[in-house]
Amino acid sequence: MKVLKFGGTSVGSAARMKEVAKLICDGEQKIVVLSAMSGTTNSLVEFSDYLYKNNITGGIERINVLEQKYYDVIEELYTIPAYNFEAKTIIKSHFDYLRSFSKAVFTLFDEKAVLAEGELLSTALFHLYLQEIGEDSALLPALEFMRIDKNSEPDTNYIAENIAKQLALIPDKKIYITQGFISRNFYGEIDNLQRGGSDYTASLIGAAVVADEIQIWTDIDGMHNNDPRFVEGTKPVPVLHFEEAAELAYFGAKILHPTCILPAKLANISVRLLNTMEPSAPGTLITTKGKNGKIEAVAAKDGITAIKIKSGRMLLAHGFLRKVFEIFESYQTPIDMITTSEVGVSVSIDNAKRLDEIVNDLKKFGTVLVDKDMVIVCVVGDMPYENVGLQAQVVNALSEIPVRMISYGGSNYNISFLIKSEDKKRALNALSQALFN
Repeated sequence: MKVLKFGGTSVGSAARMKEVAKLICDGEQKIVVLSAMSGTTNSLVEFSDYLYKNNITGGIERINVLEQKYYDVIEELYTIPAYNFEAKTIIKSHFDYLRSFSKAVFTLFDEKAVLAEGELLSTALFHLYLQEIGEDSALLPALEFMRIDKNSEPDTNYIAENIAKQLALIPDKKIYITQGFISRNFYGEIDNLQRGGSDYTASLIGAAVVADEIQIWTDIDGMHNNDPRFVEGTKPVPVLHFEEAAELAYFGAKILHPTCILPAKLANISVRLLNTMEPSAPGTLITTKGKNGKIEAVAAKDGITAIKIKSGRMLLAHGFLRKVFEIFESYQTPIDMITTSEVGVSVSIDNAKRLDEIVNDLKKFGTVLVDKDMVIVCVVGDMPYENVGLQAQVVNALSEIPVRMISYGGSNYNISFLIKSEDKKRALNALSQALFN
């Protein structure tokens, strides 16, 4: 059995849903994970924001616009009157439920229930369409098996046990349709895996059912060797090691959610990235086998802040780094990069929400310098230190770019550079020219 995930763009219209149906109706058994139709989650977030502000009229107006969009999709998607009528009944039920949230005090728990409606709508409509065209499908409700624990991490044992129970209730179907993103929490309330979580859902399900392969279908033909928005002539990378894909996803490759890799990697299940607009394209295969001694791709992560702490007390002082890291931990702010010397340490963060408090605490240990509006450029491939010359090739490519920090050695698959955002496009093109052309 394979697990296929389709994102919001892939099911963003009636025409796109019909194309997805053609892709999956091939006689093979599979579980299909769907995101909400494109634009739906943003509309539901906006609806929730109106209710938080007690602007009931604004919220109702927003949800009415969204409802009309779904009625328009129904007219284009279904040709048999009975299925058209059933689809309209489904839509009315869901949007009446959404409007019911305007009648009481709106809470965080309510918002999570509201956001779940996007995936519940897309799967209900898509499953109904499969029934209309005579395909052997069944709905597999994610809220019956997908659960996160007290730390908001997936409860993998619970997921595996309960998805098996759900599959046993509806055995031998060719196509199982389920929701990405949504889950229940430890207390049984509706929750989610955070934005982009449909990739995570697919990976967790793939591991739970020991799938033959996990496929992530988007509107891009695989993971490219550079950012096509800034560099011309980029190409999909045919094969990536799990570690390489994880580095690229974390450092800016938008096609894949960073959390998606781990469950598949632990279960040793290959992940294939494919394009719904070009289904015949080979895409990118992510597996335990990469290419030895080769640089594969470049990615960039925006919105980075660099923090440098200079202190004479750091010289030979044990415990200094621990004290520095504890400050970031206390403000729940992860560190991306770190470099050290005898008199100082530099780190980068991508979340500056608690920056002022962090800097204030760091001043207890030394002089603090902050550089904002920075970018991490990440070069990924198989680059162990024994492979002489690869590192020099990367560094030489950026000889004309001012570099604030360099990080190498924490992983054999990644060399990272911190540069000013104004130099990003120039750096990406210089790396492409030196490494791939």
